[in-house]
Amino acid sequence: MRALLQRVAHASVRVEGEVIGQTGPGLLILVCAMQGDAEAQADQLAAKIAKLRIFPDEAGKMNLSVRDMGGAALVVSQFTLAADTSRGNRPGFSAAAPPAEGERLYEYFADQLAAQGIPVQKGQFGADMKVELLNDGPVTIWMES
Repeated sequence: MRALLQRVAHASVRVEGEVIGQTGPGLLILVCAMQGDAEAQADQLAAKIAKLRIFPDEAGKMNLSVRDMGGAALVVSQFTLAADTSRGNRPGFSAAAPPAEGERLYEYFADQLAAQGIPVQKGQFGADMKVELLNDGPVTIWMES
């Protein structure tokens, strides 16, 4: 699985003009299941993200996880994280998991993150979503399992 994490002051996702998910201070997590991924990759990624120390402590050092600081996560599916731009000018997305498997692993990942004690809201798999965020830092981290 691939994920792009952004430390945010706030983030929201809209579908057809309606807010369907949002978070205050915490993480916006854009996630993509790749060909061959299974629950093990989602488990690993959720556990790593829950413990990732990218929030400031009292001294201003990145020493706290989202769980430590009492934050939440907005998880949004984004198959374009599978983009292959090695040939031509149009990205290919064949490395992404097929839609049914991608959706299953996306939902499983969000559930596993919540099981780590992090409040989770989600986007809508396969929908045309509008994501708004205020990146805090800015801090943006690329992860793969």
